[in-house]
Amino acid sequence: MVAPTDDDALWRLTLQHSPIGMTLVGLDGRLLMVNRALCEMLGYDADVLSQRGFQELTHPDDLDADLELFDRAVAGDIDSYRLHKRYLHADGHVIWGDLSVALVREPDGSPLHFISQILDVSEQHAHAERLKALNAEMEREHQTLEAVFETVGVGLLLIGPDGHYERSNRRHQESMHLPFPTGHEGTAGQLGHVYFLDGKTRMSMEEMPSYRAVQGEEFDDYCYWVGEDPRTRKAFSTSARQVRGPAGEKLGAALAYQDITDLIRALQVKDEFVSSVSHELRTPLTSLLGYLEILCEHDDLPDDVISQLQVMQRNALRLRTLLSDLLHVGQADEGGLQVERAPVDLVQVVQEAIEASRPVADKCGMALELEAPERLCVVADGQRMRQVLDNLISNAIKYGNAGGSVSVGVRQEADGVELVVTDTGIGIPPEELDDVFGRFYRGSDARVSHIPGTGLGLDIVSSIVAAHDGAVTVESEPGRGTTFRVTLPPTAVPPSVVGPRASDVARAG
Repeated sequence: MVAPTDDDALWRLTLQHSPIGMTLVGLDGRLLMVNRALCEMLGYDADVLSQRGFQELTHPDDLDADLELFDRAVAGDIDSYRLHKRYLHADGHVIWGDLSVALVREPDGSPLHFISQILDVSEQHAHAERLKALNAEMEREHQTLEAVFETVGVGLLLIGPDGHYERSNRRHQESMHLPFPTGHEGTAGQLGHVYFLDGKTRMSMEEMPSYRAVQGEEFDDYCYWVGEDPRTRKAFSTSARQVRGPAGEKLGAALAYQDITDLIRALQVKDEFVSSVSHELRTPLTSLLGYLEILCEHDDLPDDVISQLQVMQRNALRLRTLLSDLLHVGQADEGGLQVERAPVDLVQVVQEAIEASRPVADKCGMALELEAPERLCVVADGQRMRQVLDNLISNAIKYGNAGGSVSVGVRQEADGVELVVTDTGIGIPPEELDDVFGRFYRGSDARVSHIPGTGLGLDIVSSIVAAHDGAVTVESEPGRGTTFRVTLPPTAVPPSVVGPRASDVARAG
């Protein structure tokens, strides 16, 4: 046997203290020599590990690939190879290793043994697998979002912070030819055939939904018409949201465009039908009321006939009120409600409305209260404001409870004149508060309790107040009551301009 040289001792020392697992492998696959790092990696003592072959330590699923390369090296096809493979730890768990193998030959070229280095890459492999799974999940989510983006029934648009269009779906692209028949430059605010709902007023750049979104606005249900030809144009409802990064930085805006042409045209047809029918019914109804009034004045008619005529008269008057409401709604839609402003004592208007409602309130066992100064002069349409009060007080009585009360307040505030109507009735559920001013809307309690009404009263109130540049709000608590608050802009009208009160004239006489 050849005595070990200093070089052999140095090599063995290097092998034993290498931080990387190392071993000499015989041509039969047995481990001839192992270092400490490999023992710690695989969980075996050196004596035990030296009695094993690499075949026993290799995961069954990776053995064939390893054996193939091993045999090719022995056959002289290759001198070395590298392989990622799994090893079986002594306790049974799997270790991923980065294996590098080189064949050592005799001076005559015949194979002697292999030198193998094994680096534990289990942690890196686990990280790579997690990254791979994350990428797969991101790709699935991307594909899902892509499918949703292209198949939803609304147009979608993404605009960058500089106002340039970054992406849009097929639905949005298909609708662009109507407002922009000559093409679009892909920049927010470009003017085209875009009109407000009146179909006549063209939008300016600052009013375009894309421009508003780029300026940082967020909005819902912004409605308008697009298209030059009124016969083929379409109506859209647009919503916008800002897109921001993790630190809140502005990345752009996302807009959704929904085609509401059929809805808008149906509403127009409905309003035209209601207006037309109301006009057609008003003439014969006026004639009917006239003859009923004449008949009721006959002294020679039996009492039971008079009673029946009065029932007919009451119902005809109710029908006339309904027709007036419908005509009012039609007028508001045709170009804005017209009001005739003049100096008026608002307190007197309120008093007249309360007195007109008192018989109904007394019949329902409800008290009517007024808190107001002696007079409060404003510039407003007195008849229209009477409509507002009639509707609010009527609703307060209608939805009140027997033995309850309705209070009306009139006061001058720093920001204008305030009318407040408060009842102690059934109240309005919180989820319905945003809908009470909607046309034909009737609350769930009204429907369940069969309280009569058309759902037009608060819509009329809202349109009249808006025509006066005012605002109306509502606060309510179910079971405790409701408060409607009307605020009119401040006006300065000297009492002498309004003229004397009726009561003052009576006292002077």
